Amino acid sequence: MPNDMKILVIRRDNIGDLVCNTPLIHALRQHFPKATICALVNSYNAPVLANNPDIDAVFAYTKAKHRPPGTSIAKVYWDRLRLFAQLRRMHFDYAILAAPRFQPRLLRLAHFAGARRVVGFIEPDTPSTAHIDIGVPYGPIHPPHEVEDVFRLLSPLGITGQPPPTQVHPQANELARAKEALHRAIPLQPPLLIGVHISARKPSQRWPTQNFAALIKRLHKEHNAGFMLFWSPGDTSNPLHPGDDAKAREIIVATKGIPLLAYPTQELGQLIAGLSLCDMVICSDGGAMHLAAGLGKPILCFFGKSDATRWHPWGVPHRIRQPTSQNVSDISVEDAMTDFAHLLGDVLLQAPEL
Repeated sequence: MPNDMKILVIRRDNIGDLVCNTPLIHALRQHFPKATICALVNSYNAPVLANNPDIDAVFAYTKAKHRPPGTSIAKVYWDRLRLFAQLRRMHFDYAILAAPRFQPRLLRLAHFAGARRVVGFIEPDTPSTAHIDIGVPYGPIHPPHEVEDVFRLLSPLGITGQPPPTQVHPQANELARAKEALHRAIPLQPPLLIGVHISARKPSQRWPTQNFAALIKRLHKEHNAGFMLFWSPGDTSNPLHPGDDAKAREIIVATKGIPLLAYPTQELGQLIAGLSLCDMVICSDGGAMHLAAGLGKPILCFFGKSDATRWHPWGVPHRIRQPTSQNVSDISVEDAMTDFAHLLGDVLLQAPEL
């Protein structure tokens, strides 16, 4: 297999899904250092791959539901046609459908991009998988983490073994802004800076406001910690993009006097840069959790109605709390304090000796 081939990795899902593809991309770069490796993603999750040294180019198309205000659907599809014309001119040797199971939409994207050969999962009784040139039979694995599942697609290319950690890299301009904001809010660097992300898309993943405030107070008292408070800005009544401005205001008022930077993140690049400055992160399962893992941060994570075995943080110290009710609101502050103490102990055990 030639080392200078051109490979297109395709993933169109959410933020955490794309983060879980970065071990696959890194393994490709390690195995084929002279290859041209590109990614085809959507405009919503594209910042996940910014500054990734394993990728030569990131191509992003806009889904109709993600189009900016004032942008017509006609323009969205016209821009998409131009993008695929550009991809076809690159003459990719392989397209990798980097998602679990067989996904027909990814196969169509690979064909639109003009890839000579397509690598993807195949499933019985699914005739359209016959259009996949290099098929990997899809079946359950144990343990079935998303990273491990998708990583199996590399076996036909001679890449096997344990997937490496996930990787996310902050953009320089966003990192500079985050550092400046942090210095203004907390001039004296605390011994421990904890990122607390309070937003969650699923109701079962949302921890009560008063619990966050109480946890911040306890952690500051016991560890002299400072905090960066992250949330999705906006009003909770917005049906398309509900935000947590009101929840954040309550926490800020309740924790007055504690070193804390309120850092709402309208853009994904802002969240990545902010999380990169933290020593540890507390959040619910979701995109922010996977971003923190990609930045190498130890994580205390709350799981509601989601599969912790498949979606736990990959490659970093972490502690999971998932109540039997599968509702994060049933996690007590005392539970969180206990788990944080264990996580901190894990981190200290792994730290190099001074």
